[in-house]
Amino acid sequence: MFERIKSILFKEFRQVFRDPRMRTVIFVAPVIQMLVFGYAATTDVRNIPTAVYDLDNTRESRDIVREFSYSKYFNIKYYIYDDKTQKDYIDKFLVDAVIRFNHGFAKDLEAGKTAQVQLIVDGTDSNTAALILSYANKIIEGYSSRLLEGRNNASLKRIAGFPGVDLKTRAWFNENLESRNFYIPGVIALIVTLISLLLTAMAIVKEKEIGTIEQLIVSPIKPFELILGKLTPFAIIAIMDVIFVTLIGVLWFRIPIRGDPLLLLGATAIYLLTSLGIGLFISTISATQQEAMMSTFLFFFPANLLSGFMFPIANMPKLIQYITYINPLRYYLVILRGIFLKGSGVNILWPQMLALFVIGIAVIMMSSLRFHKRLG
Repeated sequence: MFERIKSILFKEFRQVFRDPRMRTVIFVAPVIQMLVFGYAATTDVRNIPTAVYDLDNTRESRDIVREFSYSKYFNIKYYIYDDKTQKDYIDKFLVDAVIRFNHGFAKDLEAGKTAQVQLIVDGTDSNTAALILSYANKIIEGYSSRLLEGRNNASLKRIAGFPGVDLKTRAWFNENLESRNFYIPGVIALIVTLISLLLTAMAIVKEKEIGTIEQLIVSPIKPFELILGKLTPFAIIAIMDVIFVTLIGVLWFRIPIRGDPLLLLGATAIYLLTSLGIGLFISTISATQQEAMMSTFLFFFPANLLSGFMFPIANMPKLIQYITYINPLRYYLVILRGIFLKGSGVNILWPQMLALFVIGIAVIMMSSLRFHKRLG
């Protein structure tokens, strides 16, 4: 039995590495995907293209503009002088925000009144607009605090001080709140899922297209030996890809990995039960490699959307939340982020690993039975 499985293993490795296209899919595509997605997968908003519409043109208004330009969030690109230009710049996507000062801004400050500055934001992307408003509020609050401190300096010298509440904040695990640290472990999961699905589904369908599957059927090889021999090389390749893209994430993007790398590999091996099993199932319902590729993406995109990678599962409707429980990518993402960012161990992650194991065994058994039936 072991000799027959070993023969299939060697055959699969030779076939994979002999094909230049397969070598590209295995080694080049994950690197390109990791680099592209690593830079793109971030919700941090910086260098916001901004215009200034200053009708007051005083030292006070210029001080606030300087506060915005010195921050890492706003990039003052234009100074405009009429309402039409303001509208055109936003309509043509030249700026995402306009800082507007009306006449009398500095006079209101000198008179001890509340002076108003207007921030006009392009609300096409609601998340980005909300972040821009948050950044602007922090800048204005800081300026107001310094202004108030200067004016009350004499009073503060005469009394002990004004009562107040000082909020001290602390973020655990992702101290600088870098969104890239949250998203890149998810990118690793997506790359591993896509590569393992494509390799498994297309490689087995390729046997059908070239007619060698009939030779395997009439050979002494048993169905479970054929399945084991076919899936093991792709599992090894997927684990190699995990190591490869993880090194890129840690060394290139400086993503911290606080947990045990061996636990990461072990959890990946459990997760591969599901992805390889689904790839095997796709191969049983596909007659050509084109069909296998389309079926792979038909599974991949919904699994991605329902995994919590881009959208929080808690924000989804209740029915959709229940559906996510059968999505293996959901559990794998929790494991990856726990290992990378929190340094979690088996004592914390065992529910997700158990769920992956149960789903993986069920998928492998179902796919193997269907594959056995097709061979029969």
